[in-house]
Amino acid sequence: MIRTLKPNTNHSFEWIDVIHPTEEELNTLAEKHNLPNSAVKDCMQPEHLPKFEQFENCNFIIVRYYDNLCSINSDSLHTLTRKIAIFYNSNYLITIHRGETTVIENLVLHQLPDANYNSTINIICKLIKNVLQTFEKPVFKLEHDIDYYEARIFLKNRIPDLLKTFYLVKRQSSVYKRTLILSKSVIEQFGNGIKKNTYLEDLRDYYMRIEVMNEEVVDSITSLMNIYISLSSQKTNEVMRILTVFSAFFLPLTFIVGIYGMNFESMPELKQPYGYPTVMVSLLVITIVIFQWFKRKGWV
Repeated sequence: MIRTLKPNTNHSFEWIDVIHPTEEELNTLAEKHNLPNSAVKDCMQPEHLPKFEQFENCNFIIVRYYDNLCSINSDSLHTLTRKIAIFYNSNYLITIHRGETTVIENLVLHQLPDANYNSTINIICKLIKNVLQTFEKPVFKLEHDIDYYEARIFLKNRIPDLLKTFYLVKRQSSVYKRTLILSKSVIEQFGNGIKKNTYLEDLRDYYMRIEVMNEEVVDSITSLMNIYISLSSQKTNEVMRILTVFSAFFLPLTFIVGIYGMNFESMPELKQPYGYPTVMVSLLVITIVIFQWFKRKGWV
């Protein structure tokens, strides 16, 4: 579907929004506006990373926004995000994407009527900001999840098995970080040479905010994973310590019982009338001595 969008202002440019174009529609559009062939091919690649390219007659931008319909177990760039391709110069703005997105719909329905977007630069600044805003909600969710898992680790006596969950959170936050870093490069190249533009400054400020938020998530989940592994190792060591203490108690007792359990006829102690109570008392004394020794050492 190809539609022409008109900002609510006096403007001298044309905004064409293309949704899930066929190859024929895309080639026709490229021929009409003299779009570069290499950039048109990039439009058809769903996994293409964010980038900025400058051509003789236009500029080309690819941005990626968070897909709010993705699976909760998604952990890759292709499954977590979707692509928008942008061609622009002073005369036209062309946006190309595979499906309808709130990034553009919110801009058209709620933001364009309330502002004076008198150039393609201003609209692109707002469009990229809307793209970055799609990451705010999932980043907040990761922050909330980290706080929840942190409480479970420190407030529960038994540490739950959360390693797979932590790995998923780490993967998702890493995808967001990678996308934001590439988006920063796009913003820097796009804004190169543009002076005193309030929309561009607002975009840069918002980028700094969302970048800091996601960096905190990445640092938090990394620290939490390290703490989790350390606590799990500590719990394992505690169990092994307890088992070792029990083994130390029973080792001499088992040794004594093993000797008198051989049943050789030449063993003189087998004929003693008080042999059994003597051995039982000896076992009790040995147990008490071992316990007192461990207690002095601080092992029990």
